Amino acid sequence: MDFFKRNKLDWPVFIFSGGFLILFILLSLLNSEMVDSAIGTLFGYAAEIFGGYWQLLLLGNFLIGLYLAFSKYGKVRLGKQSKPKYSYFRWIAMILVTLLASGGVFWAASEPMYHYMSTPPLFGGGEFNNIAAAFGQSFLHWGFLAWAILGTLATIVMMYVHYNKGLPLRPRGLLYPIFGEKIYKNSALGTTADVFSVISTVAGTLGPLGFLGLQISYGLNSLFNVPNTLTVSIIIVLSLAGIAAISAATGVDRGILTLSRYNVGLTIVLAVLVLIIGPTMFIIDSFIGGTGFQLQNFLTMSLYRGDHAWLGSWTIFFWGWFIGYAPMLIVFITRISRGRTIRDLIIAVSIVAPIVNNFWFSVVGGTGVFFEKEHPGSISTALNEGGMPAAVLAITDQLPLGMWIGLGFLLVSVIFVATTVDTMSYTVAATLTGNDSPKRWLRVFWALIFGATTVMILSIGEDSIASIQNSIVITAVPVSLLLLSPLWSAPKIARKMALDQGLIWEREMRKKVDKVEK
Repeated sequence: MDFFKRNKLDWPVFIFSGGFLILFILLSLLNSEMVDSAIGTLFGYAAEIFGGYWQLLLLGNFLIGLYLAFSKYGKVRLGKQSKPKYSYFRWIAMILVTLLASGGVFWAASEPMYHYMSTPPLFGGGEFNNIAAAFGQSFLHWGFLAWAILGTLATIVMMYVHYNKGLPLRPRGLLYPIFGEKIYKNSALGTTADVFSVISTVAGTLGPLGFLGLQISYGLNSLFNVPNTLTVSIIIVLSLAGIAAISAATGVDRGILTLSRYNVGLTIVLAVLVLIIGPTMFIIDSFIGGTGFQLQNFLTMSLYRGDHAWLGSWTIFFWGWFIGYAPMLIVFITRISRGRTIRDLIIAVSIVAPIVNNFWFSVVGGTGVFFEKEHPGSISTALNEGGMPAAVLAITDQLPLGMWIGLGFLLVSVIFVATTVDTMSYTVAATLTGNDSPKRWLRVFWALIFGATTVMILSIGEDSIASIQNSIVITAVPVSLLLLSPLWSAPKIARKMALDQGLIWEREMRKKVDKVEK
């Protein structure tokens, strides 16, 4: 059928999503204060109206995923492939590096410190008085629920739709169990789903890319006295886009995989180094204590609805950010997870990756909290005055080999975001063509577009970077509706594939025989 042709560009999605970018830039040039105000207002409405729904959505997604993983459906193999293409380490590396993005260093250093400086209201508020709550809250925001929404139930649906049914690899495929093939045939609803998914991805990618340009510029100034100017930030962003474009040109099997392996290796080296020369026992205690605190208060934190202003700044903001990213990361995880079982997928994304992530947060953030506790103001002052990049460098300054460790953190951040830009370029190209191997020029084109657009927004002003990142929470509203149906369609698809693969044939046949006999 014509609409299933490979590499056929979806022009409506391309035009509408590209039009959003152009409109945002033009309006920001004309009146950036108006844009900031409008996005801030819509952000507030989105968080207030949909915050409770997002909390239930993420919790339900995680719990249903665990049920599938440890049920009889856990052995179902995905993607019509008998064995995985990538080793477990390489597979996990690509998932970790892509999903962590800017959270890998700057949020790891800052969020535990923020919650230590100002205890979350659920745990009584106050200042510098609850280390376990600081880490437990950080683990919630970057842990099980966040990772699960980025690639578990929806990935099961997407893999079935694309590989079993042979339909294009597009976010609208999540609606296939409801609408069937007509969601692909000149469907306004399907186009809308894809457009909002692309816009969310663009907002979620340009924000971290712009922030990283500013943060690395700050870091280079602190470490090597490089001028902290807009020109330096622009050069950094263009360099990041260039790295991502080169990686995109080599494809998933070389570019993203290679960057992921090197970054995970470097991250492990940094973690071990800081663990050895830093406050070893405090880091371990922070990880264990924070994990215990999170598990003990898991449902309470997940469903807390007390302080709406605080929720909008923290939990709901993160949930909106991750929901906005989800459709494109689902496309990517679908591409790299062929041959894995449902149990493999759920455990890797929902459990293994969050635990690794939380330990990394304990290493970086725990070191900061330790020094703040021992020398009040040593980290918190830098965080309050200079923001997240200042906190990272304040932490490394407390350690032996501080300059080299700081440089290592900056390098890890560069590869984190370059890999994310590469991945998002791939997924946007895949969405526009419906093909899991989009043309090289299209992947490179989007990597360069991300870089060029970020430079334009940086030139308008730093507030514009914050505005476009906040807009991901607004676009998360329709995207969150797209992610609702996998809560019931994924179990149905898992059962169907279990029957097709002969995993529950005897049990189902026995039930049918019993019904006939009755």
